[in-house]
Amino acid sequence: MSTLVLSQLAPDFTLPSTAGGSFQLSSARGSRAVVILFFPLAWSSVCTKELCSVRDDLARYRDLDALVVGISIDSVFALGAWAKEQKFDFPLLSDFNREVIELYDVVDPDLFGQKRVARRSVFVIDREGRLKHREVCASAGDLPDFAAVLAALG
Repeated sequence: MSTLVLSQLAPDFTLPSTAGGSFQLSSARGSRAVVILFFPLAWSSVCTKELCSVRDDLARYRDLDALVVGISIDSVFALGAWAKEQKFDFPLLSDFNREVIELYDVVDPDLFGQKRVARRSVFVIDREGRLKHREVCASAGDLPDFAAVLAALG
């Protein structure tokens, strides 16, 4: 498995979504940019802080015509309950089988005893489906540089 590089076509995937049904990355191609937030686990303090920050700033992403999605290994049912509780107005996707975190090379082998969860990371995919920005946080306690994400969209 190789690390993704800027300007390459982002690997396509389809995952169950809290918005209902499933989400396929390539469905956005040609129409809007996509911000993919990989996060370790729903309800954890840093993940809640991260996604609440995006929720509170969602208008800026929408003004830049970007769709935001979050991905974790949690079940779509757990993600749905968390999204409802936190009033997230963007889809959360379940990578329960850990296929997409492997595809994007963001697997944390052991996070506080939790095996093979997503490393906190963010990817910006442009309208043509190409990787425009990539950040994998060094520590699960770190948050992505959201200013860089917004700049990549602008």
